[in-house]
Amino acid sequence: MARAAVKAKQAQRSKSAAPKTRPHGRRGHAGGGNANQQLFFMRLRRQAKWIYVLLAVLFAITFAFLGVGSGQSSGLDQLFSGINIFGGGNGKSVSSAQKEIQKHPNDPKGYRDLATAYEAKGDTQNAIGALQQYTAHKPKDANAWSELAGLQTTQAQNYYNDYVNAYQAQQLAAPSQAFLPTGKLGTAIGTNPIESAQSTQAQGAVTDLQSKVQIAYNGAVSSWQALAKLRPKDANTWFELGQSAQTAGDSTTAVKAYKTYLKLDPSSSNAAQIKQLIKQLSPPTK
Repeated sequence: MARAAVKAKQAQRSKSAAPKTRPHGRRGHAGGGNANQQLFFMRLRRQAKWIYVLLAVLFAITFAFLGVGSGQSSGLDQLFSGINIFGGGNGKSVSSAQKEIQKHPNDPKGYRDLATAYEAKGDTQNAIGALQQYTAHKPKDANAWSELAGLQTTQAQNYYNDYVNAYQAQQLAAPSQAFLPTGKLGTAIGTNPIESAQSTQAQGAVTDLQSKVQIAYNGAVSSWQALAKLRPKDANTWFELGQSAQTAGDSTTAVKAYKTYLKLDPSSSNAAQIKQLIKQLSPPTK
């Protein structure tokens, strides 16, 4: 009995001294979070001290190299001045320029900004309109007239290319017309109604583009003339005026422009060709 009592006490002691089992999963701690996670960040902070020191040294070296605070023109602002992480540019948008014009309709700056915004978008037609309004307020701005004339010339050339394509499309719209007989037989056979409708539609496009080409070149001639008054000694301006006037069918203006060009640049490599053009465009002498 005594031995049994002793064994029972020993069993009771060993049972009470055995470690308690923990549930599976993440280890808990007094802070309520993950002890391993906190230990990781503590080690990271200790290991990162040398990184902080290195960054501080590099920062100081950068300041010394760029001359920040020393009154020199270079600096961090100069280093990052050309960087635009949002893409856009420093110019105003079309909407902001239009708002500027609404607030100050007599201020030419708004029209200048609007023209620049349209040019940035590749909208030549609206850029021309804005520049025309700007030059109405600033008639002595030679750079604006040069820009306007260049845009109008480019627009006219684009219209002309479209005109050529439309004319070719018109010829292809009614291919059988070239083979129809003439006279009474041709009248009796008649025309293909489908081809006739297509040809009529194509003819409308050709006529419309022909008108646009003429208007655009007439505008370019006027702008080059305005620039020639502001820069009468600029041979290139007179040459451009002659080219636009010739294409617009204004032979009188073209001849005058070419003659002035030769006076300003008699040794031009194009002198022989220009003289030939003058002969061709000049009215026949009686």
